[in-house]
Amino acid sequence: MTRRAEAWNSVFRRIINGAHLTTADGLAALLDEATAQADVSVRLYIVDMGQQWLRSARPEPLPPLRVDSTVAGRAFQRTDIIAVHDSPPHLWLPVLNGTERLGVLQATLHGDNDDQAREYCWELAGLIGHLVMSKLHYSDFLHVRRRTTPFSVASELLWQLLPPQTFACDQLTVTAVMEPYHSVGGDAYDYSVDNGRAHVSIFDATGHDMRAGLTTAVALASTRNARRNGLGLVEAAELADQAVQQQATEGLRAPFATAVLAELDLATGVLHYLVAGHPPPLLVRGGRMVKALKNPVTLPLGLGHLSTAPRRLGREQLQAGDRVLLHSDGVTEARDPQGEQFGVERLVDLTERHEAAGLPAPETLRRVSRAVLDHQRGQLQDDATLLLLEWSRTAARRVLP
Repeated sequence: MTRRAEAWNSVFRRIINGAHLTTADGLAALLDEATAQADVSVRLYIVDMGQQWLRSARPEPLPPLRVDSTVAGRAFQRTDIIAVHDSPPHLWLPVLNGTERLGVLQATLHGDNDDQAREYCWELAGLIGHLVMSKLHYSDFLHVRRRTTPFSVASELLWQLLPPQTFACDQLTVTAVMEPYHSVGGDAYDYSVDNGRAHVSIFDATGHDMRAGLTTAVALASTRNARRNGLGLVEAAELADQAVQQQATEGLRAPFATAVLAELDLATGVLHYLVAGHPPPLLVRGGRMVKALKNPVTLPLGLGHLSTAPRRLGREQLQAGDRVLLHSDGVTEARDPQGEQFGVERLVDLTERHEAAGLPAPETLRRVSRAVLDHQRGQLQDDATLLLLEWSRTAARRVLP
């Protein structure tokens, strides 16, 4: 083993062994101590929940970096490794948990500067991504650093229930965004990928307060519980329907939530879906919208008792490279000061334009979300949630450097 390999092995050992008893605010000191052995110094930046700023993970923070106008931001946007040939040279590397973008790592190389050094730094960034996710469960430090605006109580509840915003495997990419992230009240999304099948869902409860958040939480937990007990989409909707009905309070209007529940067979591309009073999913193929998957539409979750008609599933055969875009009405019905809606055509056009530019799916949705915010001059009147499912091997490769 070469001297450099021994030094990097020592770096990884020190981080892994030291992380067991290190708090989130102690990660920076642990990294400083460990990486010094390989003549490298690192700075970790965590992206904020709105994905506009990269914020230092040190107890005494450095100035934040903008995602949209810095070299660090470009590494984050494109999940790419960018070399800066200063003296000393340094690398900007995306920090990922799987394919979920957590931030970036600046690695300054005081010694060797070659492909092998770059490979070691990429492996270090991967290890740090896993550590960040593990510490998020035990500490408020990183949660606070990710917030540029205080959360509402409903947002605090919902964000704790959601899976990471991005997941990818060899055949599939799923990515989602929610705005306004700090005060979202009734929107949510969920997904799971196991045994050759992908389950995705999106929810939108009536209202924008804590009651809406509780209704959405109940609907999400019910469908997740049904899925984990081996039940199908119809049974999941029925269980959620009953659970939401039970939240009715005397003197108040009964709560309900619109939703889309879907299941994709990764081997065949067959998509089954259930639309419960929600805007229908949009099927995008070859750069244009083919159709809205709106048949059949059933009543929202919590209102199933108003109809004796059984809930039925829709079926669609996807082609390789197809994208299915789920959204809440806060996206398409967002109005500018002149009253013009954002609309479905603009949503699809922006999605396709960014995809055609070669951007990873998470960056595409981040930019579409920014466009929705800009359309309403930064002040959304309703929760706006987007979830993009892409059945493609190419898309999965684009979310890694």
